[in-house]
Amino acid sequence: MNLQLGREILSNLQLAESREWLVTNGIGGYGAGVIAGTLTRCYHGLLIAALQPPVARTLLLTKLEETIHYNGEFYELYTNRWADETITPHGYLNIESFHLEGTIPVWNFAFADALLEKRIWMEQGENTTYIRYTYKRGSQPLALSLKALVNYRDHHSSTHTVDREIGYVISSLKSDISNFQGIKIQAFADANTLYLFATQDGQQNDFSWEINHTWYYNFALAVEKYRGLDATEDHLHAATGKVTLQQGDSLTIIASTERKTEISNNRDEKIIKRERELINLFYSQNNLTSAPSWIEQLVLAADQFIVDRPLIDNPEGKTIIAGYPWFTDWGRDTMISLSGLTISTGRYNIAQTILRTFAKYIDKGMLPNVFPDAGATPEYNPEYNTVDATLWYFEAIRAYYSTTKDQEFLGELFSLLVEIIDWHIKGTRYNIRMDDDGLLYAGETGVQLTWMDAKVGDWVVTPRIGKPIEVNALWYNALVCMAYFSIILGKSDRKYREMAEKTRSHFSRFWYEVGGYCYDVIDTPDGNDTAFRPNQIFAVSLPMIEGIHEFPLQKTQQKAVVNKVGQMLLTSYGLRSLSPSDPNYVGVYGGNQLQRDGSYHQGTTWSWLIGHFVQAHLRVYQNSALALSFLEPMANHLQNGCIGSISEIFDGDTPFTPRGCFAQAWSVAEVLRVWLMVNR
Repeated sequence: MNLQLGREILSNLQLAESREWLVTNGIGGYGAGVIAGTLTRCYHGLLIAALQPPVARTLLLTKLEETIHYNGEFYELYTNRWADETITPHGYLNIESFHLEGTIPVWNFAFADALLEKRIWMEQGENTTYIRYTYKRGSQPLALSLKALVNYRDHHSSTHTVDREIGYVISSLKSDISNFQGIKIQAFADANTLYLFATQDGQQNDFSWEINHTWYYNFALAVEKYRGLDATEDHLHAATGKVTLQQGDSLTIIASTERKTEISNNRDEKIIKRERELINLFYSQNNLTSAPSWIEQLVLAADQFIVDRPLIDNPEGKTIIAGYPWFTDWGRDTMISLSGLTISTGRYNIAQTILRTFAKYIDKGMLPNVFPDAGATPEYNPEYNTVDATLWYFEAIRAYYSTTKDQEFLGELFSLLVEIIDWHIKGTRYNIRMDDDGLLYAGETGVQLTWMDAKVGDWVVTPRIGKPIEVNALWYNALVCMAYFSIILGKSDRKYREMAEKTRSHFSRFWYEVGGYCYDVIDTPDGNDTAFRPNQIFAVSLPMIEGIHEFPLQKTQQKAVVNKVGQMLLTSYGLRSLSPSDPNYVGVYGGNQLQRDGSYHQGTTWSWLIGHFVQAHLRVYQNSALALSFLEPMANHLQNGCIGSISEIFDGDTPFTPRGCFAQAWSVAEVLRVWLMVNR
């Protein structure tokens, strides 16, 4: 896919600020920003390091502000928005083009007859960001000046120098490496050190750092303002780097938490090679000869969410970052994402590692909602406030076995799965229990347990206490999986077949005859919930295991669900979380936390749901071309939002503006998974 933007986008600040870039390092750290170069979020920076992988993410290097002296003229290539809403300078007007090379963002700045390329990437497994400038075209020497703006704070917060004193110590580094100039920056005595190195490839080597110590005040953060949060910030101008480049020369700035002792000559080539190998693995493991270029791009995007999660007894542990920039790893998101991010991409060993990693933290038959940090003491209790994460675990294991036929691993987990089912039969946390009708009940006042989990203070926006339809579709699926697993392992499947049949026989209670669709929740404290939501699609979409599985809904009901969901909830980028005809519908996601969380599942479009809608549509209509047509708008979205990835949510109203996390694991995963499923 040609993910390239030209001046028709880049010279329009509003459009250029609405498109973001992302680089990651495989341990939870990242770099991100908007293509225009302004700071619009507190999460923007060139190096946001995971100091305790994959968490403790800390902004260290905010940006490099580039000024060019060429043929007697000065050109500022950077852009800032200030608290008084002024824009200065207007460096975005010098951006001639932007594109992705794999996941590497690349800018071309044009001034007079000169062209300067800038590209950014991160070292895998390190808190290290590379920023390389290459003088591609020109008739005169080019003088490049770089102001390094730094910070030291949690990536969720912001810095205001009036609130605290930060005694930064900035000093030069001596190096035995030729053409390798460095400085170190430490915010306070116990802070991790930021190292800034420069290495030059060219005809002359005259780079030098000039230490500075000047605070720049009141950068405006437009997106944080929209979100009702702290909308200004201060950053420290730590040093200025200066160099003269001849045509063909390049300069690389390396920002790292590690003191470098050597530099590879093929720094970005290693990243490009690795990404080519990921795409080749996708083709070979799926017996494909070709795929659309936007699907290849999603294979690379998928890799950005897979990170290390070192455990006390397993330093090689892996997990999935739910979304950039602000989420860490969550049980529900990980299990929903696992199939698309790892199995669809042919990375079966990582899928197994993640499944094993989470197995260690199953307690009372439940997967954690929020995963504990590495090195947590035995007294540390992760959050288990989720009813569906554990049920998605069964589906993830089924998908893994379906592809790998790894009977040994299935046998390793089987006793744990038996224990999970037993806990759900007798009852576990938060009143989660199998009722007399074989359906699963869950919930208590003040707790949010389903994926519709928005909560503000003590207000649970969509409590859904009772028997939610998708939870029971997943419960039925888990019982069917257990019967299937039992047969594979030579064990008796009778118990699970009988339980599954009992659940299926009472699933008809979800059918709302008057409306011609399914109740969202039955047996709530207020009766059955008739709100028209997308959760019923799972009663049609979840996989069928031949010889064991009968659908919980009749064929006419399946078709009615798919049709009504398509007519009332489908948008270009997913499914609305509530029908626009509902009086509680909110079509635009924004405002302060109360307003945002209040609308999170009240009409907002969720892109991950497109996967199960397409799967359900294919099941009902048996038309792969029609099913694939619902995914086509996602290809266009890759040139909007975060370039090359898929956003978490979109407005429910047109034009379906992307919101929330600009890159979301289950959004990418579900599009990849269902595209592959339909094409198979």
